[in-house]
Amino acid sequence: MEIRKSISIGQYIPANSFLHMLDPRTKLISVLGFIVMIFFIKDLFGYLLLLVLMILLIFLSTIPFSFFLRGLKPILFLILFTVVIQLFMTKGTLLLALGPLKISLEGVFAATYIFLRLVLLVFASSLLTLSTSPIGLTNALEYLLRPFKVIGIPASEISMMMTIALRFIPTILEETDRLIKAQTARGVNFEKGNLFKRLQQLIPILIPLFVSAFRRADDLAIAMEARCFQVGKKRTHLKELSFTLRDWLFFVLFFVPVLSIVWFY
Repeated sequence: MEIRKSISIGQYIPANSFLHMLDPRTKLISVLGFIVMIFFIKDLFGYLLLLVLMILLIFLSTIPFSFFLRGLKPILFLILFTVVIQLFMTKGTLLLALGPLKISLEGVFAATYIFLRLVLLVFASSLLTLSTSPIGLTNALEYLLRPFKVIGIPASEISMMMTIALRFIPTILEETDRLIKAQTARGVNFEKGNLFKRLQQLIPILIPLFVSAFRRADDLAIAMEARCFQVGKKRTHLKELSFTLRDWLFFVLFFVPVLSIVWFY
């Protein structure tokens, strides 16, 4: 399988690591618990413990760390913007004054917290998608949303839509990159001009991108109909999900330190 190295969001990397062999529900529940825990931590030491735990999980996945760093690229501007806002807009003990801009001790801590929080969120979501196949993720979402069927929520359809959207993110990004390179080869420079000029130059990219996306959606719908897919009908699975001793062991090894950190803080 050829891996698109320039894209990490929504991409699955097959391997035989400990995390890859876990039940998809185990990984989904663990990631949700990890994300909730991120917002419980209120000091630097707690975030560093979470970072160490995340690095350990990445090591267990055997996935190159560069894939996780690439996952930060789409939100790099958001991270930097948020960090700068926290750094200069938080009032407190003055550390440095740059004209009208003032940096406080509380601002440094707030910027550090928000930086680590966003990085951990990206790493956790990337670890889930990189180590879980789209089919496995669909089955796990459907299983966890199954209780909501009682109140009329279509769990199967929701999980399938979420997974299809996640699966097509790298495909659309790859198509966008191909269109940009094609326009650049025709002499279009996306780096010059004012904001209005740059937006105008994106029109030759957006139109074929939308056409390609609708064409792919139509092909997917035809393929699903050819496989007798019907909304609301009960479906069977080639591989039924089942918890093993490995999953229970991971729950213990993961949630014991997690709950300990939450209880301590």
